[in-house]
Amino acid sequence: QVQLVESGVGLVQPGGPLRLSCAVSGIRLSTHGMGWYRQAPGKQRELVAAITSGGSTNYADSVKGRFTISRDNAKNTVDLQMNSLKPEDTAVYYCNAWPMTFGSWGQGTQVTVSS
Repeated sequence: QVQLVESGVGLVQPGGPLRLSCAVSGIRLSTHGMGWYRQAPGKQRELVAAITSGGSTNYADSVKGRFTISRDNAKNTVDLQMNSLKPEDTAVYYCNAWPMTFGSWGQGTQVTVSS
């Protein structure tokens, strides 16, 4: 059974950086595309960044040029480097497979961007 554990919870000032990490177990990560998703209060969960098994990346327009997704198949981790953070980036961030998610989600990690 796949397990997803997100880390990197933080309160950061606008314009600051934050790095999130997702530890994946129970699957062979190298064969899966992976994504970072977020859900802000009162809004639907949305995809912000994705990386294929081959390493190609895709980003939501709202984060393009500011966020970078990466993967380490040897360590079974998927990271999200977030720069130039904005208050509208405040949300709970989750990792999961992409384009088809696994049946379960991790607990996510809270990111709050505020001065």
